[in-house]
Order: sequence, then structure tokens, then C-alpha cells
Amino acid sequence: TIARQLAEILLQGMCGQSYWSPLEDPPAVSPLDKPKQKGHTYRRNYTLSRPPQVYSGENLFCPQENTEEALLLLLISEAMANQDTVLSRIPEHNNDRTISLQSASAVYDLLTITLGRRGQYEMLSECLERTMKFAFEEFHLWYQFGLSLMAAGKSARAVKVFKECACLKPDDPTIPLLAVKLCIGPLHWLDEGEKFAQMVIDTREMEAEFKAKGYLAAGLVYSLKATDGKSLCRNECLNTAQKMSPTDHLAAFYLALQLAITRQIYEGLLTVQQALQLQKDDVHTMHLLALLLSAQKQYHKALNIIEIALSEHPENFNLLYTKVKLEVMCTGPEEALLTCKHMLQIWKSLYSLTNPSDSGRGSSLLDKAIPDRQQLNAMTLPDVSDPDAGSAHTTSIATSRAEQALSEESSSVQSSAPKPGPPHAWSTLAQIWLHAAEVYIGMKDPEKATECTKEAANLFPTSHNMMYMRGKIAELKGNMDEAKQQYEEALSINPTHVKTMQRLGAILHQMKRYSLSEKILREALQLNSTSHDTWKSLGEVLQAQGKADDANECLLTALELEASSPILPFTILPRVL
Repeated sequence: TIARQLAEILLQGMCGQSYWSPLEDPPAVSPLDKPKQKGHTYRRNYTLSRPPQVYSGENLFCPQENTEEALLLLLISEAMANQDTVLSRIPEHNNDRTISLQSASAVYDLLTITLGRRGQYEMLSECLERTMKFAFEEFHLWYQFGLSLMAAGKSARAVKVFKECACLKPDDPTIPLLAVKLCIGPLHWLDEGEKFAQMVIDTREMEAEFKAKGYLAAGLVYSLKATDGKSLCRNECLNTAQKMSPTDHLAAFYLALQLAITRQIYEGLLTVQQALQLQKDDVHTMHLLALLLSAQKQYHKALNIIEIALSEHPENFNLLYTKVKLEVMCTGPEEALLTCKHMLQIWKSLYSLTNPSDSGRGSSLLDKAIPDRQQLNAMTLPDVSDPDAGSAHTTSIATSRAEQALSEESSSVQSSAPKPGPPHAWSTLAQIWLHAAEVYIGMKDPEKATECTKEAANLFPTSHNMMYMRGKIAELKGNMDEAKQQYEEALSINPTHVKTMQRLGAILHQMKRYSLSEKILREALQLNSTSHDTWKSLGEVLQAQGKADDANECLLTALELEASSPILPFTILPRVL
């Protein structure tokens, strides 16, 4: 108890300026003392009644600031509280068990505050896991444990803990909402997410705001399932969420996004305008408006919207990727390449991870700014060319694991050092190179496209995106055999990459292997039925086989879809709660 109370004083009553190390002499005057108070000199006496006992030896820790000392005290308190916890459920021990539980809970609450300030959620979850031996039906400890797991990125375990919390407090809608947030986001457990969303909807005597969130969560689950091809599109839940919470811009935004995905462009424009009226500076809403305008072929208006959004969010790479595509249509590839260069400058300012080194490839485009090759290690690259890039599909998660395994094998062979910094920084850098490569492919310049692709491949040598881009470059050079090989290798890693399937089907058509081409293209349409390029390729294959009626139907579908096709797929926008 004394150790815990001292920790409370350090956390609540002492700031870093007034703290001194235990190995130092106390200051004669604290910097926070007032030199004069009511006309009299005022000075606290910090002299200790007896000097502290100093130990010597190895592996001794001495705190250097108040949070470190508080944490040390709390870890000592936790060890003693765990040791003294009464586990017996005999009625005579009820009072002792309650007292020991209160003492332990107080320590863990302070640990949550202390470690939360430093972002040490991994350590916090390990500490709270030790409470499980005496946390039977103790909601507070279970809930803290679940939140710590969520913050530490241990999403699967967090969902299981929240499921137990929901049993302890079935009328609390925030618990299943947290669980469905994880199911929709990092886990992509859509069936589980649907169950949790239904729990929120079914909760009685609840405010309309929470019930609206339940319908919103259910609508996102159905939207992601439809994108996965596991169910038909259902907009009822999103419509209900918007009606129940008309001031929630997220409900309007996600309804507009779903309307856009199902190619109801005009209705989507009306709804996204409602979302912008509720929150004018929301980056995703402005991005969706630009994509909807591009679907109506109003590329200059879409570019203006992107420029406005970038004035508010200048470091948003998703907006910059869309800007590159729009500039190719509006102002020409030279402007798009300048934007790629600007993106790399932003990357360098945000992630100063390594010293730039000139590899001799692509430096003319992006100012020699690729990081040191010896510090580049293979890792998974998010898909930037597939329409499903905006959602974490089960197949893409499996692909990521496969690519990670291949990357680790490649790393061990190359004996390269691990890359410093966050993984998303390196994937962002690779995407910049990929977008530059696509611009050069559009300019019919295979040499410079190859240079850019090699730069990205140095970051992610085993990614299916690299193989897909190499295949496009081989097609540009007229080498169809090499392109076919690259596409087949890409599909061996990610068998659901629609763009690769479409290009492979087109090449097989040129090689007069019509049956295999038709099979691959039909599989691609099962994964994404709104790809006008795939419908067009399928129509051409059927026409070559003499199936005129079916071919005409496919080509008409391709024309209809192309008329409402955005510059980038609507699914690049995140669908998270």
C-alpha cells in the first residue's frame, strides 16, 4: 500500500521539473517554489532526515524521472499484490478476497495510466494477463485487459476477451462495438462481425445513437461481404443508420460509398454532398467526391477537389496517388511525374529512416532518394492495382503471409539487415515507385518504367505487384511469352489478383488459347464483376470462338461499366468503424 501511495504522489503531485534522481542530492530550492509569498521569503526544505541506502552490484535499475520511479514502484506493488491475492471462493474468505481484489485493481489502474502515457501497451497487456487468475466475473479487469490487447494490436485475443465482457455486461453496447471494429478492420472476420453488430442492434433500452452505430457496423459487414463475392449487396442497414442518426457524417459517407461501389453514381453524389455538409473537412469524403466526379468523366473538377483536399491534408498519400492518375488525364504525364517527385520529398521529410543513396536507377525522376540497399529487406506490399485494395480480404491476408514467408527466405539468402522504422513507410515508398512506373508505361517508355519497377522491387522483391508490373512492361516491349510468365508467377503468389488475371486472359487470347483465357476471365469476374477491362477481354475471347450473342452482351456490359468507372476503384477508400 505504501509503495502504491508513493506511486500516486509521483504520478499526480510531481512533475518532471520538480523531480530529482535518488542518487542526487535534493535541491535547496525547487524550481516550482515561489521565492516570495505574502511579502516573506518562502522556501521548502528538501533535506532528508537520513540518507538513502545505496546498493551496489550488477543489473540494478535506478529511475531517472518520476514516471520511471512510479512504474518501478507499481511493478513491485503488483508482484506483492499478486502474491497476496486470496483465490479461495469459500464464503468465510469473501471479505479477504474483496480487499485483496480492490488492492490489486488499484495497482493495475495506476499501471494502465503509467504505461498508457508511454504507449507501452504490449507490457500493459502482459501485466493485465496476470490478473486473469483472480478476475473471475470481474468486469473491470476483463475490460481493461481487452482494451490493452486492442491497443497492443493483439486483435484476435481482444475479440475473445470482449466476448467474455459482453457476457458479463450484456446491456453495454460499447463492448460489441469495439469487437466489431476489430472484426471489420484488422481481422476481417465478417461472420463474427455480423454477430456482434446484431448484438448492438438487439440491445434493449438503448439510445438511438448506439443503435445507429449497430446498423452502420452491420452495413459495413454486408458491404465487405459483397466485395468479397460472398453475398449480395444490401444497403438497408446503411440507410437505417443514416435515418436514425442524420447528423452522423460517417453514416452518410458510408452510404454514399456503397452507392458508388454499386455504380449508383448520381445517388452517391447526392449523399456524399450531405456528408460534406455535416463535416466539410473530412478527407475520405472529399476523396470520394473526387472519385465520383471522375466516374462521370469530369476529371478537371475531380482534380480541383483533390487540390482542395490536399490544401487541408498535404501529406495524405492516398490523395496524391489519385492526383497522379487525374493529372495524367488532365495535364499530361509530365505533371504526374512532378507529383511523384513531390511525394518522395514528402516521404523523406516524414520518414528520415536512412541516408539517401544513388542506385543509378530512377534517380532522374525522384532525385536519387531511394534508401540504402543494404538496409532494405523484403516485406509485404499492399496491393495498389487491384480493385479490392481498400479492404483486407481473407485471400489478401493469406497472400500477405505467403509473401512474408518468401520475403524472409529472400532476406536470409541476401543476408540483408532489417529495415528500420514502421512497415507502412516502406510500402508507401514502393507505391510511389509503382505509380511512377505506371506513368512511364502510359508514356510508352519501358526503359524508365523498368528503372522505377526495379527500385520498388528492391524494397519488395517477392511481391506479386512487382511481377504484375514487369508483365505490363514486357507487354509494352512486345514480349508476350515473358509477360505470360510474369503474370503466372504473380498469380502463383496471389491467385485472386484481378488485374493480373485480366492481362493473362488477354495474352492467352492473343496466343489463341481461347478456352483457358475464357476460364481465367470468368474467374476474374466472379471476384470483381465491375471490371470493364475484364468484360471487354471476355467479349473478345467469345467473339473469337464464334459466340457472337454472348460476346455482344459482354461488350455492351463493358461499355456500360466503363461509362461509370472512376479513375481509381472506389474500394481504395477504407471501410472501418
